[in-house]
Amino acid sequence: MPTEVAGVVLRGRVFFAGESKVWGGGMAFYEVGDGEVPARAYRVTAGQFGDVVAQEMGRAVGGEVDLRRVLADGRDELGPGRYETLLLVGEAGGEPMLTFTAPWGAAGAELHPPSAAYLRQLAAGLREAHGWGTGRIAEYLASRPGAAGHWSAQAVAGVVARE
Repeated sequence: MPTEVAGVVLRGRVFFAGESKVWGGGMAFYEVGDGEVPARAYRVTAGQFGDVVAQEMGRAVGGEVDLRRVLADGRDELGPGRYETLLLVGEAGGEPMLTFTAPWGAAGAELHPPSAAYLRQLAAGLREAHGWGTGRIAEYLASRPGAAGHWSAQAVAGVVARE
């Protein structure tokens, strides 16, 4: 388990693309750029981070992920697929904050709307990490590339509202 969890805000944006085998619909990806991305930071060891990266890339866990390049250059592409690009996105408490995403941005992606189940999962994270209410969550998620034009804020609110 992580030793700390905190809500953070990253510089960039989230978009939905591809097709999730778990959730159905588009998957969330991060790209550096203008805007703000509410996120959750987990304080984990390099080995734990490597295991999560391996799981998301569909690789066997337990192997070493070499972090030297991403820590030195701010970016490292471990492969061409989804979630195979490591990014240094900031620092917290004197330690590097890393994430993983696709090597392409929204402009080069096949945008695809997320499923209702995935939106509920993301909404739960935004509530817990940032204290956002349903309206703010719905406006934010419905405006992300891939969701915009497919999900209205009202429709998102309907699937993420607390009962």
